[in-house]
Amino acid sequence: MPASSGRTHRQRLNRGGDRAANNALDTIVLVRLRFNERARRYVERRTKEGLNRKAIMRCLKRFVAREVYRALTATPTERITQTDLAPTA
Repeated sequence: MPASSGRTHRQRLNRGGDRAANNALDTIVLVRLRFNERARRYVERRTKEGLNRKAIMRCLKRFVAREVYRALTATPTERITQTDLAPTA
């Protein structure tokens, strides 16, 4: 659904969905912005292109959501056992 006015062109976002998942995506993006150099360069580049911080955060959340989805739906190549998860001494 378009939500543009004047020279602004944007789409209205669906506010529905899992609040906990949205909160987790937001936290991941904030941590990446603080510690990940690649994320910082992305924000710098998109800011020079004229995007505001809110739009940049939305883009980063989409990237993270795609990564998480791929990780969750990927078929594991080897079986993980309980001993693999045990801490090493």
